[in-house]
Amino acid sequence: MKKYKALSFFILPGIIFYILFFIFPTISALGLSFTDWNGLSPDYNFVGFKNYKLLLTDDPIFIKSVSNNLKYMFSVVVFQTLISLVFAILLAKNTKLNVFYRAVLFLPTIISSVSVAFVWIFVYEPSIGSLNAVLSALGLDFLIKSWLGDKNIAIYSLAFVQVWAHAGQVMIIFIAGLHAIPKSLYEVARIEGATKWQTFRNVTWPLLAPSATIVIAYTTLQSFKAFDLILATTDGGPSYATEILSLFLYHEAFNNFKFGYSSAIAVVFMLIIAVITIVQFRLLKSNKVNY
Repeated sequence: MKKYKALSFFILPGIIFYILFFIFPTISALGLSFTDWNGLSPDYNFVGFKNYKLLLTDDPIFIKSVSNNLKYMFSVVVFQTLISLVFAILLAKNTKLNVFYRAVLFLPTIISSVSVAFVWIFVYEPSIGSLNAVLSALGLDFLIKSWLGDKNIAIYSLAFVQVWAHAGQVMIIFIAGLHAIPKSLYEVARIEGATKWQTFRNVTWPLLAPSATIVIAYTTLQSFKAFDLILATTDGGPSYATEILSLFLYHEAFNNFKFGYSSAIAVVFMLIIAVITIVQFRLLKSNKVNY
């Protein structure tokens, strides 16, 4: 009995904080989503499902935000997974030089997103930015663009920054997965005369699939909930080309003072995240069974 009392003593603070900072705000947001509260006035009116109807049927910015989110998420998931996997394979051996390179690649992860944003604003600056300067020096003037000012490529430019900042982080997951593969399997493949590609396809990748599932699940949620990087670089511009759901919610609440409407956005956003999480969890669970 004393054991359970001691355990509850340690768990109780976490439960209290969870209720105060998650359960209560979630219930409050759900209630406010049925009102027209402006965030300032103590009075507000009950509007029923009006906010949800407007959001889902008559708000082009919401549709644009979802589209941008999907473009951003797909770009980040594909390229961050592939790049981090390549780095992991190249740096899998625990040599001093490889450990140094891992640290260098992991470094952007510990830098705040706002700091990363300011660095890349300078890199992408069309007139004096280092990226266009390098392209010009290499004679590739046809590739020079306004990377954050062109509405056709701005979201992909930001996705590249996300990949740059977090590829080193997910690389560590892949390296851990590679170290868990028995070396005897590689010896057998070498004896059988398998090429490097055959070894990767038939030995490395099947046994690395659970790690890849974790990386994809984590990267999907990470990219879908991006906020501070985009806020600090483009603030959703140009012409809503980089407006994603989290930024749309923020603008409606703190720029337009539509807290009731933004609460409806938050509820829909939470449902989307929940669906993605459930799908990813099932994929992860199935991979645990299969591998």
